[in-house]
Amino acid sequence: MKRMIIIMMLFLPYFHISAQLPDADEIMDRGRELTLMGSLNANVNLLITEKNGATRNRTIAMTTKSYPGGLEKRLIRFLEPADVRGTSMLVIDNKDKPDEMWIYLPALKKTRRIVSSEKGKSFMSSEFSNADMSTPALSDFSNKHTANSGSADYWIIESIPVNDNVADEYGFSKKVSHIKKENYLVTKMEYYNFDDELFKTIEVRSYYPLSNGKYTIEDMAAINHSNGRKSEIQFTNLKENVEIDDSFFTIANLER
Repeated sequence: MKRMIIIMMLFLPYFHISAQLPDADEIMDRGRELTLMGSLNANVNLLITEKNGATRNRTIAMTTKSYPGGLEKRLIRFLEPADVRGTSMLVIDNKDKPDEMWIYLPALKKTRRIVSSEKGKSFMSSEFSNADMSTPALSDFSNKHTANSGSADYWIIESIPVNDNVADEYGFSKKVSHIKKENYLVTKMEYYNFDDELFKTIEVRSYYPLSNGKYTIEDMAAINHSNGRKSEIQFTNLKENVEIDDSFFTIANLER
């Protein structure tokens, strides 16, 4: 009996800390709500750095509009270089169901839908994936605190796909998000492959504060630990509260 009491006393601090942690799903959802941008135009620079130091640049125009209920629509159009000019993506970022994505390829003069199995594939030859261009549905993952979550200035949340099909779609077995306790903004995401090895890290290096009290990512980098490549996205010329007609986010406009 004495031994059992000692064991219980050793574990009491852990149970006390765990009981104080806010719900992991609520933390993830609150972070998502903070980055719903309203209506916004921005220029985007995508820099891809190879392992040997060689670089490639992509210049992009992005327009985003948020709607009630957590819906967000985004149109991404590539401006430079010439070999990708006119390539465009339409992203319908849903809160409680799978996102919808289409891509227009000017060389083929064809629009096609990006199917679920392509979510984990590379976004325009970068270390970001197609899925990184939207916010995943909360229902796609089981979220929980890691052992050291909340012990410093961060919530550290482990997100595991709810089944093998979802894991195959996103291309990873686990994601670990580092979220600032003071403002619920994600600063780092670590991705693990199906051998439970860390293969990619995305670092959000800065956020741009919006006038409505929300935020948009201003500078982030994806590092691929398997091949030594790095991709960086920087947003410039951000314009808030722009008038955007709903017809802008259509396949017809994607092909213009």
